[in-house]
Amino acid sequence: MSTLARQARSLAATRRSFTTAAANTLEPSTYYKITLRRSAIALPEPFKATLVSLGIHRRMQTVYHPHTPECAGKILKVKELVEVENVPASAVRTKTEQRQERKASKGYKVVGSTLS
Repeated sequence: MSTLARQARSLAATRRSFTTAAANTLEPSTYYKITLRRSAIALPEPFKATLVSLGIHRRMQTVYHPHTPECAGKILKVKELVEVENVPASAVRTKTEQRQERKASKGYKVVGSTLS
């Protein structure tokens, strides 16, 4: 009976170490990725002001905000208009990075130039 109990304890310890190792490798989601999906044209001024305070000015625009109670309250106020994802800090993109990702390739590559 004692060997069985020891095996059960070692199995539980092994499972615990696997779950903590997996939790350490995953990066915590610390930012909201907020994308405006619906227009706010016909909505009252407080809703428009909330979108402006979030930094969103046009449809399909994406902004990133850290997890804070203030930001969560603003998102709840306009939850019907926006799409929200939790993303880690490594997934946060600046405006210029987002623009570069959307940019199409030139369609050609300059291999060598005879111009000096």
